[in-house]
Amino acid sequence: MTARAISFSSAQTRSFRRALLSWYDQHRRDLPWRLDRDPYRIWISEIMLQQTRVAAVLDHYARFMLRFPTVQVLAAAREGSVLAAWSGLGYYHRARRMHEAAKVIVRECGGVFPRSAEDWLDLPGIGRYTAAAVASIAFDEAVAVVDGNVERVLQRVCGDASGKEVAWTRAETLLDRERPGDFNQAMMELGATICTPRAPQCLICPVHSLCSTRGVEATRPQPARKNKETCYAMARRGDSVLLVQRAGDASLMAGMWELPELAPGLVNGDAPLLRVRHSITDTDYRVSVFATAEGLFGGTRGEARWFTWKQCERLALTGLARKILRKIANESTKADAVSKQMR
Repeated sequence: MTARAISFSSAQTRSFRRALLSWYDQHRRDLPWRLDRDPYRIWISEIMLQQTRVAAVLDHYARFMLRFPTVQVLAAAREGSVLAAWSGLGYYHRARRMHEAAKVIVRECGGVFPRSAEDWLDLPGIGRYTAAAVASIAFDEAVAVVDGNVERVLQRVCGDASGKEVAWTRAETLLDRERPGDFNQAMMELGATICTPRAPQCLICPVHSLCSTRGVEATRPQPARKNKETCYAMARRGDSVLLVQRAGDASLMAGMWELPELAPGLVNGDAPLLRVRHSITDTDYRVSVFATAEGLFGGTRGEARWFTWKQCERLALTGLARKILRKIANESTKADAVSKQMR
């Protein structure tokens, strides 16, 4: 199928650009990676934002930038330290590839970032979207971007769902070549805050008059989410907790540390120490954590290690393990406070 350009006249295209950029100038969110055009800060934010909501990224981004303020610091870090700082964001292959790319930038490019989307594509973990996003936002290269938000905006504006490649062609047609970085961010911002998947706010949309559907197209059915119950052990020895490491060749979260998983038969009807909910991609987990004697895992010393609570803070933990440990630490702090009040 030949990609079709958007069916706007020249006047309509200019009107679209003008309305969108005017709206963006007035309403864009105050995000930390928009403070300047530092390619390092923009690149890190784009990697973190892949398949992840802005609200979930903000705290992680702040902590990550404090720990790795420059590409040189990131390149010199151990992978375990990078994964520890990334813990909770998920999709850990992103962090590994980002770390590899930092090493290439420092060792082979002298710490100088590529300026074009084409050159960004030569780096590990960089795809078409990320390359175009960083090149346009940091260096004003006139290249369009298409992510899920932009694709949705274009489908609604044009009145059809013609696929990703058509969306790229249409985005290039609409792109404001004098302000490509701002235009790309405006398109993404529009999809994230106004032209949302389930409840588009069409009445306040800056391009409402140019939109073919104005929010009336049929809602796409969402795939059913899966539910799963799982149990983990909390074995303590003084100020330490027992953790196990995933295999280095595991398909998910390779090399990450987590609590030992418990087989249902080891629970014995005991009340859980903690219950939490956790979601990964299309699955919702109901997790029960049980206090367990340390001797139960005596045969797994080759795969398990004891860590103090302080060591856990800088460990490459799975997101679920970090969530559990923080909740238990918070509960322990509350219990200590109550105990002191009763004395």
